[in-house]
Amino acid sequence: MRKVRIMVVDDHSLVREGIIALLGMQEDFEVVGEAADGREAIKGAQKVRPDIILMDISMPGLGGMEATLEIRKELPDTRILVLSQYDDVEYVNRFLKAGVSGYVLKSAGGAELIAAVKAVSKGASYLDPTVAKRVIEGFVGKREDVTDPYDLLTDREKQVLKLIAEGHTHKEVAQQLNISGKTVVAHQTNISEKLGLHSKAELMKFAISKGIIKL
Repeated sequence: MRKVRIMVVDDHSLVREGIIALLGMQEDFEVVGEAADGREAIKGAQKVRPDIILMDISMPGLGGMEATLEIRKELPDTRILVLSQYDDVEYVNRFLKAGVSGYVLKSAGGAELIAAVKAVSKGASYLDPTVAKRVIEGFVGKREDVTDPYDLLTDREKQVLKLIAEGHTHKEVAQQLNISGKTVVAHQTNISEKLGLHSKAELMKFAISKGIIKL
């Protein structure tokens, strides 16, 4: 029987080791890679092409959302299961829009994580019961004519916004994303125009309000 090939992404080594140990107890699972941030996740996913990626959200540099956007474009057959400490509905909705297959809270038990991985491996979706009800209620009550300004940004602009809001220089952002400094400046200009925010402080405040970065 072919095993489900899994990659674990989390910036805390103890968390990664615990998850890997848990997954290793399942005969039909095989951990084929791990990463400590979004950039490592993208490179690792391109190399090992896992069936499923367990993706943390808040990581230094490129975070879970920014890595997810890139991986979903390059590896559409790889399913992403978010494993996060945040139960904010806006977080969940944002990842669902990005095309993830599931969202599990880190406070969940090992049995629930295993169940989520098995469900996703079979092509199903999985949403943590703690947030599922609120997500559904929010979807039902949402006005269709209300657009989240964040959704106006392209995938690359979302990556640039996160890094700039964290305080990275244009050179550092360029190195992280393997693009030129001029391209970073162009992206920042587009971001500012789309959001109507024209200073780094305003961009940072917006990123914090949207949960893109944490203080």
